[in-house]
Amino acid sequence: MKKAHLIKVIDSVYSETYLLSKQLMELSPIFKKVVRVFSLVLVGLLTSFVATAQLVNNPSELQQAIEAAKPGNVITMANGTWENTEILFEASGTSDEHITLKAEEKGKVILTGKSNLRIAGKYLLVEGLVFQNGFSPTSEVISFKKDSKTLANNCRLTQVVIDNFNGPERYDVQAWTVLYGKNNRVDHCSFINKRTQGVTLIVRLNAPESVENNHQIDHNYFGPRQNLGSNGGETLRIGTSHFSMMNSKSIVEYNYFDRCDGEIEIISNKSGQNTYRYNTFFESKGTLTIRHGNETHVEGNVLIGNGIANTGGIRVINEKQTVINNYLEGLTGNRFRGALTIMNGVPNSPLNRYVPVKESKVLNNTVINCDHIELCAGSDSERSAIPSSTSFSNNIISSKSSDIFGIFDDISGIDFSNNLISPEVKKPTEKGFETKKVAFERAKNGLLVPKNETSNTGANITHNFANKTNTGANWYKSKTVDVAFSSGKVIPVSIGLNSLQEAIENSAPGDILLLESSKVYHTSKNILIHHPLTIRSNGDEKANLLFETKYLFKIENGGSLKLEGLSIDGEEAPDGPLNAVIATSKYSMNKNYKLIVDNCDFQNLDVNNFFNVLYVAPSTFADSIAFTNSTFSTISGDVLALNKETDDIGIYNAEAVIIENCSFKDVKGSAINMYRGGRDESTTAGILTVDKSLFENVGLKKGAINLLGVQVADIKNCVFKNTGAFNINLTVGEPHNMIHNCVIEKTQEINITGEGYSSSNLKFN
Repeated sequence: MKKAHLIKVIDSVYSETYLLSKQLMELSPIFKKVVRVFSLVLVGLLTSFVATAQLVNNPSELQQAIEAAKPGNVITMANGTWENTEILFEASGTSDEHITLKAEEKGKVILTGKSNLRIAGKYLLVEGLVFQNGFSPTSEVISFKKDSKTLANNCRLTQVVIDNFNGPERYDVQAWTVLYGKNNRVDHCSFINKRTQGVTLIVRLNAPESVENNHQIDHNYFGPRQNLGSNGGETLRIGTSHFSMMNSKSIVEYNYFDRCDGEIEIISNKSGQNTYRYNTFFESKGTLTIRHGNETHVEGNVLIGNGIANTGGIRVINEKQTVINNYLEGLTGNRFRGALTIMNGVPNSPLNRYVPVKESKVLNNTVINCDHIELCAGSDSERSAIPSSTSFSNNIISSKSSDIFGIFDDISGIDFSNNLISPEVKKPTEKGFETKKVAFERAKNGLLVPKNETSNTGANITHNFANKTNTGANWYKSKTVDVAFSSGKVIPVSIGLNSLQEAIENSAPGDILLLESSKVYHTSKNILIHHPLTIRSNGDEKANLLFETKYLFKIENGGSLKLEGLSIDGEEAPDGPLNAVIATSKYSMNKNYKLIVDNCDFQNLDVNNFFNVLYVAPSTFADSIAFTNSTFSTISGDVLALNKETDDIGIYNAEAVIIENCSFKDVKGSAINMYRGGRDESTTAGILTVDKSLFENVGLKKGAINLLGVQVADIKNCVFKNTGAFNINLTVGEPHNMIHNCVIEKTQEINITGEGYSSSNLKFN
């Protein structure tokens, strides 16, 4: 029984005894003395227990209490905001009597500013704290160590929240929780809105004292986590490649991964003998990846994609891995994001590359309405070692896609047996697959189960897997909410110098600013966009915007912009370098933005030789950029300049770029300039769609379209007249760049470097 509860019980017993004793004392003088003695004993017990609990009100009192703490003590942090508070919780409890550091009330002790927590010693418990609106002054927010020699053992972190606790620099590496030592537990915690580089939760094995650690990570809520646009966006990692041949023996169970989109590896397993079971992955654009280490056990997990693009499954690399009894539904990812992916390896692989799959098992899994299962994925001149002594058995695969199986090399080292596939699916091999139509129904747990006999194939998920209600700190509700476009008030903007800028300054997230149709709005001040806003004309005739500044709109951290039915003219802009209609902050943005432009005209952007429509800065990232039904004419720079991450380490500026039904005329720069350098494969590397658009007299010197490292480009149904070259450099992964159904007239060459390009139905004049 917990002491706090025991105190309440004793207090209740004392109260009831006191009332009874008053009645008895009236009947017997002798009993009066007995009651007094009993009362003294109760008071002594209460005093003893209360003395172990101490309320502290500031960092100084907190540190004094920690230094004096003894087994059984409870240190309670007073409700309120604790700004710039660095806690070193170094003490030694016992297995019977932990030392506890807790919030006075869960969720009402808020650590902000430059704050962090270090746990060092043994048998320590931390409960009920919230980290928000700040970042750690070190590389870790919560660390299970004081220093390299003073680690935490047998300690517990429970019902703690880290929400939007991010530094200002997008690519400064900071982890949120890092486990060292042995036998520690992280449970019922919530980790929400991590926006900068660095893993959300890490288990480290960089010292003998942290190997075979038996950590337990359970019932936590992870997410959402935005696309980082770079490597280093994992949600959970156990080990590193350097220590990957060591065993961690960590257990990860009953955790909920909600829209964890940081990078391809949601979980990155990089050590041996770990267990991942009963976790749920919901609409997360990545995979549970057995990246390094052997003898990993993956069982009873539920992965739901709901048809969201790039949602992934389970990826198998290395030796003696077991993937059994998992349920996968509605996952769309391909290649390394396939629902089930068995990779090729590197012969005699170094620790940081790909150890070939060997003696591994993929058994009794159910795969429903997923797009891809990839076998020998990643096969190339380096990854030439095929899987061996590996079994793929007793799985149910139901899909409307005939080509769900991708085969990239020799699959003879995989033994297929007793798998059921739906009639629509093409068998990867005749052996080991039975075609059978399986009818499904929804069970009470929300999963599809076969209605007919399936001969002990597929997953049998009868356990209580993770969901939103049984994970995380259930008393906490995040105040960090992504506001949708056009969800706020409609605000008419009157005509007048800087009236638009003033209206935006006084706007709220989601508001719609309504401009008078066919009227002219003059702006002499920079317009800063700090939150999602929509700006549109109130009629069929476009409102006209003229600006006397280097840029008209600057999207700051937290901002997103939607423009509709506007005519934007650069004739009043100053003659200075690198003008732009829309720019991003020149400082690092740790929050992704969106830009949507529909039915707008951009013209006379030629006061100097470098006038762009969109100009982005390094360390900024767009989830999506869409230009539709718009025209661009007389422009001296680029229309889309998305080429500012040139360090060639896999970072890029935008994920999804859509150009549809647009006209580009007399553009000296490039219409589209996208750059994603390096060969890192942790991200999707950008997706470009260009459809039903006209390009005339565009990019004669710089190239009309310049793409480097873009993973997917689909250019279709377009007309190119007197344009510069297409420069397409395919550098990473298995890109798919295609130009089809286009008319190409008096246009320079199509320069293709690398593999992964195709074209069809092109008409050259």
